Amino acid sequence: MKITIATTPEDRAACYAVREAVFMGEQGVSEAEEWDGLDDACTHFLAGDAIAPAGCARLLPKGDAAKVQRVAVMPTHRGTGLGRQIMLAVLDHARQTGFTEVILDSQTHAVAFYERLGFVAHGPEFDDAGIPHRSMRLSLT
Repeated sequence: MKITIATTPEDRAACYAVREAVFMGEQGVSEAEEWDGLDDACTHFLAGDAIAPAGCARLLPKGDAAKVQRVAVMPTHRGTGLGRQIMLAVLDHARQTGFTEVILDSQTHAVAFYERLGFVAHGPEFDDAGIPHRSMRLSLT
């Protein structure tokens, strides 16, 4: 499975297709919430092979921090370690780009996944798009 930065319109469309399938299709997130107008400000990561896209994530600059968002893996590739591979690629890019911290809002069921990558949860649980979340952070320094 190859993980690349999505630089072409085709690669970005593949990322959007994964997000549409996972967030909108499976989780019931509305179009208005998913297509938040921030995609052009983000670096997008695409995981896939010659057959089809399998996962994605995006990284939004926020000062010295980078915010990881829209991490999604297609059902056919869950449990394979692909989510971890995507996150390692995102974190490597954040380090190389000079960010000192990575932040994210994790769905509560995925908090342990991010903790295994070194993230620490903080603050109370909150609702985002009808799904419980926790804020998390990871220092890169």
